[in-house]
Amino acid sequence: RAGIISLVVHFSPNTRTKESPLNPPLPAAEADMAVHHLLRRGISGGSPLHPLRGLLLVSQELGWRQASSAAAGDAVAELRGAREDVKQLLKEKSCHPILVRLGWHDAGTYDKNISEWPQCGGANGSLRFEIELKHAANAGRASPPQVLFCFIQLGLFFKTSSTAGLVNALKLIQAIKDKYAGVTYADLFQLASATAVEEAGGPKIPMIYGRVDVSAPDQCPPEGRLPAAGPPSPAEHLREVFYRMGLNDKEIVALSGAHTLGRSRPERSGWGKPETKYTKNGPGAPGGQSWTSQWLKFDNSYFKDVKERRDEDLLVLPTDAVLFEDSSFKIYAEKYAEDQDTFFEDYAEAHAKLSNLGSKFDPPKVDGIKITIYENQDIINHIVKSC
Repeated sequence: RAGIISLVVHFSPNTRTKESPLNPPLPAAEADMAVHHLLRRGISGGSPLHPLRGLLLVSQELGWRQASSAAAGDAVAELRGAREDVKQLLKEKSCHPILVRLGWHDAGTYDKNISEWPQCGGANGSLRFEIELKHAANAGRASPPQVLFCFIQLGLFFKTSSTAGLVNALKLIQAIKDKYAGVTYADLFQLASATAVEEAGGPKIPMIYGRVDVSAPDQCPPEGRLPAAGPPSPAEHLREVFYRMGLNDKEIVALSGAHTLGRSRPERSGWGKPETKYTKNGPGAPGGQSWTSQWLKFDNSYFKDVKERRDEDLLVLPTDAVLFEDSSFKIYAEKYAEDQDTFFEDYAEAHAKLSNLGSKFDPPKVDGIKITIYENQDIINHIVKSC
């Protein structure tokens, strides 16, 4: 059950190790295009093809190849080390919610209508700069008459103070960044977010790495691209924000399910009760109101609780309630309340898509190293058997 990392690297003809009259070497350009086509099928958010399945199809079409480089080895070692340190941090601090928020807020500024990088926003590490950390949605400041909230309502990470917010999350992982200098902030934010979901009991997310960081504060996106918790027309507002990112109704509802984690504090966000029977003893600082009774466990209880609304100690925001009121959203919300496996599958796909929004990769995604980290061999065996 040792953790493994699967790599897909740029292929060239001299790396081919399996040849026959029926399986002749491909020209470099043709091989590259085949690899690119298959991997794009595997990592695109809109395709059901799993990245590993794409890797297996590559091997079937091109033959098993072996390729290695010092750079690839270093990248794997640093990412694996960073992941293990994040897991240890989660055990010590129970900071799953705020680390999820960190990745989501960095990626959630993406605008599909802007083609230039980094003006388009997205997962580019810009959230480390003070100018962006001071945005209301990141700092935890109320913005009357609405309150900007954690991306897609992830109230878990809720605004740790009126002036701190995601500054605290950045402080938590800065030591990891210092230790693994080769890992960019953009990659670390997304790695921490995905790892937090997985360590809370959620699905394994098919992540890829190699994101480039923006280099200066003047490359940060403008304020106002993240959602609000209590807009006059919740469904319209959610679609306006998430359609701008290129996400659809299914992905909006699936990502909303991450509200199974965390809590809201009225003195910081303007929403929720000061304390409930589920939050009065922590973990962490006591108080606030959670969406679920076990608010550090990732499961489908958010959808069940929002649908039933039987417990006054559980929070339901306007943007939560609308998932069972809007005819399109309701299809998915009902499904996820009944079927956790379907929720996990759709959530993992949507989270992976979100984590790549606006990202610039080096090496480029066409040629470069793709790294997917899985927790154990059983996951690999399951995917292999299903191909």
